[in-house]
Amino acid sequence: MKPLAMTKLSLRNLFKAPATVAYPVVPRTYYPATRGRILIEPTTCNLCVICDVRCPTKAIKVDRKGQTWAIDRLRCIQCGACVEACPRKCLATGNQYSEPVTAKSIDVVPIPFVPPPPKPKPAAPESNDAKTSPV
Repeated sequence: MKPLAMTKLSLRNLFKAPATVAYPVVPRTYYPATRGRILIEPTTCNLCVICDVRCPTKAIKVDRKGQTWAIDRLRCIQCGACVEACPRKCLATGNQYSEPVTAKSIDVVPIPFVPPPPKPKPAAPESNDAKTSPV
């Protein structure tokens, strides 16, 4: 390479912004379609076990008796099958990646018990005297 061409290239790069992002200083922006960690809204979950059945890696465990929902973050491949299968839409895919871990742990979320709404009582049958009109 000619010395003048190299000097020209060096000066151009000296006054140009870097092509990379200074990661710790400038936080990374995630795209809307980024598949990150699985999030749950415990107040809307009814422990239907569909997410447990649909998970291909068996990372989700639902315990109806203990009223807990658990996920093993190291087994989860963030495919979104549980989110698509959830009928109550209490599962969602976060927009950020999972934090790095150094030890295996299972996240257990207690699900509050919500009693089912009372069934409406059947209406009392009306007497025949009220239905018939005097002739």
